[in-house]
Amino acid sequence: MKKGESKKLGSKLSFSSLVIPLAFVAAIFIFNFIMGSGSHFEGGNNANPPIPGDYFGIIYKGGIIVPVLMTLLLTVITFVIERFIAINKASGKGSVSDFVHYINQCLAKNDLNEAIAACDKQQGSVANVVKSVLTKYIFLEKDQTQTKDQKIAALEKEVEEATSLELPSLEQNLVILATITSLATLVGLLGTVIGMIRAFAALANAGAPDSVALANGISEALVNTAFGIGSGAVALVFYNFFTAKIDKLTYSIDEAGYSIVKSYATNHAS
Repeated sequence: MKKGESKKLGSKLSFSSLVIPLAFVAAIFIFNFIMGSGSHFEGGNNANPPIPGDYFGIIYKGGIIVPVLMTLLLTVITFVIERFIAINKASGKGSVSDFVHYINQCLAKNDLNEAIAACDKQQGSVANVVKSVLTKYIFLEKDQTQTKDQKIAALEKEVEEATSLELPSLEQNLVILATITSLATLVGLLGTVIGMIRAFAALANAGAPDSVALANGISEALVNTAFGIGSGAVALVFYNFFTAKIDKLTYSIDEAGYSIVKSYATNHAS
């Protein structure tokens, strides 16, 4: 790996490692000082029931699991924005399908210099792979030490190696979204169980049940359920969205690589 590439990877890793702690700090701040503000509760005290219809107060009563779920949701939002920017940048400045079509036209005319110029103009992951393979194409044309089959194999290997260098940057952080898809639901279920335990504890009191404790327990259960399912659903939707985008880019890379190898085999049939 080149020095510049290692620095770039290191910066991405440091960003990924900082997101969750920062999201947790932000979640604690929002939970305690915004949702827990006395203005959302009767008598101006967050120990009292929330004002009817005040959702900040209702969410605050969800208990200690809420900041954890908020951390997961903030993490999802952060990585969704980061992946959206990264994948759009990887797509390049223009339409990927139009770019691949133009590369095929250049190959049909055997105009490799124009194809490389198009890669420089397009930029992005697809263009990087195509330019790397085209550069190898030009080098092999001048190489007199290898047979045609060896050169075609070298081109195919170049496509695989260039693609393997680009894909990790496209798929980075998607595993976090995939994990949160299940984790948020499970954490929400944990909060639901804790809330129901409190609700049943209020019912188990001797004499008249504690209606306030019962209401708070049910509220905690429902808030955590909604937060967990909502966070998991957001993570799942965007994980599938980004996976589809990456598959489309990978298909474009494969199509362009196949066209280059086929062009070389056709133009050097003898």
